[in-house]
Amino acid sequence: MIKPVLQDDDFLADVMQARNDAEDLHLWWLGQSGFLVQWHNHHLLLDPYLSDSLTQKYAATDKPHVRMTECVVLPERLDFIDVVTSSHNHTDHLDQETLVPLLRVNPKIELVIPEANREFVVDRLGLVAEQPRGLDAGDSVTVSGFKITAVPAAHNLVEKDDWGRHRFLGYVVQADRWTLYHAGDTKLFEDMEARLRPFQIDIALLPINGDRPERRVAGNLSGSEAAALAKEIGARIAIPCHYDMFEFNTVTPDEFADTARALQQHYCILRAGERWTSGALPP
Repeated sequence: MIKPVLQDDDFLADVMQARNDAEDLHLWWLGQSGFLVQWHNHHLLLDPYLSDSLTQKYAATDKPHVRMTECVVLPERLDFIDVVTSSHNHTDHLDQETLVPLLRVNPKIELVIPEANREFVVDRLGLVAEQPRGLDAGDSVTVSGFKITAVPAAHNLVEKDDWGRHRFLGYVVQADRWTLYHAGDTKLFEDMEARLRPFQIDIALLPINGDRPERRVAGNLSGSEAAALAKEIGARIAIPCHYDMFEFNTVTPDEFADTARALQQHYCILRAGERWTSGALPP
């Protein structure tokens, strides 16, 4: 099993140490599509999956979710989080065993979700109906210095509920002079690049595990598609995610890196538990 670069006490020590550099934005990859973002000592968790719930759920089925990477940190140890997102209802993006303990140790935390998924989220997490901050594509909310704007995502399609609200979202996060795009789970769709370019994105966090029907799960961007998307939207740097978590649904980042180099798109490949800092952005 892959061991995170930083884990448990060492990971938390690095998060605390990063607070000494308040001028930069810091982020850590937590595995799958999960990231921790730190800005001016405020902390945002993007789609964390920090449990073995899917491995246990599918252990005795014909679609086992064998974990490849050890957990970076237990959610109950993250008692300093201001806001957490879920981009859609799939368990690796809305995990009860991650979010319930996280909410317990952060009583003032804000949970940002697709408004279309409110009933499902409330039921899964045992919340009062009004607690989550629900967004639809084009909506924004500002929490603890993070302005979060929802954009559509296609997993595999751009799906809407009966009121026309998007079930799958990506989030553009603006923290002062930094702009970050967390794609959630998505494939390419019409007008995607045109929607994203006006944000002048600095950091694009993009899934790369691709779309293979034999996996019997909804697909994502391939590595080459993710690198090309980053180039098309003008991202200053692209960071891949959504791989090295489950044996049946992963790829290597090689295709992503090869395409990025060919396109002269700046990129960074993180290991689980590793920190990236905005000081590393190209000019």
